Amino acid sequence: MVEVVKVVKEHVPALRFIGKRYTDADRDAQGGFAARWEEWFREGRFAALEALGMAPEHGNAYIGLMRFADGFEYWIGVFVPSGTPVPDGYDWIDLPETTFGTCWLYGREDSGELYGEAVHMLCVSRLEEQGWEVAPSPWFMERYNHPRFTTPDQHGKVILDYCIQLAG
Repeated sequence: MVEVVKVVKEHVPALRFIGKRYTDADRDAQGGFAARWEEWFREGRFAALEALGMAPEHGNAYIGLMRFADGFEYWIGVFVPSGTPVPDGYDWIDLPETTFGTCWLYGREDSGELYGEAVHMLCVSRLEEQGWEVAPSPWFMERYNHPRFTTPDQHGKVILDYCIQLAG
């Protein structure tokens, strides 16, 4: 079962997100975006983005960035400094200076317990317990930080950063 082991507030400057935008039509047979991530790794898509100089504000992590805006959007990519040129074949979006509430989710990645609406609502609840208000129509993201996410512990568990944009 997934546990929230840390809750923090993170203020970040305006940044550019470079990657690929997906919608519900791009979901895989299991209803998620794992197949899209597999494509990214198989095709080496992160290499071009890493060469740009990833934004340290997000720990130089790979990101699954989401929002509901005329339907569900799921972006795979990385944050880079504002104004970074976008390589051919990639999409981009500029995000303003903002604050995220971040939950460190501890669980087994291979079980799927770190993903989905129940996890999102758990994090919303934990942020509200801190007295923080979630922004209307917020950006939210899965931040795959190395080594917290990439190196399982002795129990086979990892930590996924789950970030939700806060109001104000």
